[in-house]
Amino acid sequence: MSHVFVAMSGGVDSSVAALLLQQAGHKIFGVNLRMFHNEDLGQSPGKTCCSLADAEDAGLVARRLGAPFYVFDVSQVFRSTVIRDFIEEYQNGRTPNPCAVCNRTVKFGALLDRVRVLGADYLATGHYARVEQDAATGRYLLKRGLDRSKDQSYFLYMLTQEQLAHTLFPLGGLEKTQVRQLAEAHGLVNAHKHDSQDICFVPDGDYAAFIERTVGSPSLPGNFVDQKGQVLGHHRGIIRYTHGQHKGLGLSTSEPLYVLEKDAVSNTIRLGPDSDLWSQTLTAEQFNWVSIPEPTEPIAVTVKTRYSQREAAAIARSLPGGRCQVTFEEPQRAITPGQAVVLYQEEIVVGGGTICGS
Repeated sequence: MSHVFVAMSGGVDSSVAALLLQQAGHKIFGVNLRMFHNEDLGQSPGKTCCSLADAEDAGLVARRLGAPFYVFDVSQVFRSTVIRDFIEEYQNGRTPNPCAVCNRTVKFGALLDRVRVLGADYLATGHYARVEQDAATGRYLLKRGLDRSKDQSYFLYMLTQEQLAHTLFPLGGLEKTQVRQLAEAHGLVNAHKHDSQDICFVPDGDYAAFIERTVGSPSLPGNFVDQKGQVLGHHRGIIRYTHGQHKGLGLSTSEPLYVLEKDAVSNTIRLGPDSDLWSQTLTAEQFNWVSIPEPTEPIAVTVKTRYSQREAAAIARSLPGGRCQVTFEEPQRAITPGQAVVLYQEEIVVGGGTICGS
């Protein structure tokens, strides 16, 4: 009998993951992560997805399943990795992906390490993804969830072979509707609970206000400039804008202008036409070849540079220093530094990294 710790957020997905594992004969242990203390981030109690109410929902489900239940406080590592990276990336003119950082450093980093010390064979989560082992090579493959509308493999590209060997995704072969039906059929308290949509520590979506409140100082205003460096107007702080943005610039111009580049050193934002947002190449750093060994030759892949984006055909080349170059068949719009780029070959996640240039 395998001992499986299930990361239970209080939502329906992780609750049904625990249910399915128990039904499969595993000995399950529920664990809820205290990522942060709301009052430390200037949030009201109960407002975010890591609230006391969510922990109580997770505990109620664990109790119904007869499973031991624990709450682990990981707020220190969450603050020093996820929140710190989020703030620094925005301040440096990039647009971060905190969910990917959290998976790397907290859920499949600090948490997986901790439960392995406690004797767990596996850590399970409610992600819509799959892990399979290639019988011929012994290598673990990260695959998309069968429900393409819920597939979360994009956020899991950083997992290593060692982590995949000790990770279970029980929902990978299910549709979301099936998950809710299972929860309702087994009387789980959160069967119809709404899914969380926002970044957990910024539930109101005001990233700039969160950053300013956390660092204790406002983001300094600066200049909008054109391609020649001529001043077009003034921005309200570099953290308030992202690559490709058009609305909210506060400028009156004869032609539509878009954010092309943010220069944190000079505190300027370069604007230009939509045609300058299109690029046929990108470079990624901190690249992880998850399901295949690092290739010695260019490979054909499909690519996402945003979670909700449609995939585009491309050729990927491994570069020295943990980098990767991607060349698209067709130019792509608003490739954004700081975001994740993830490569696929049909159902398999080939690898991914952080966009650092085009």
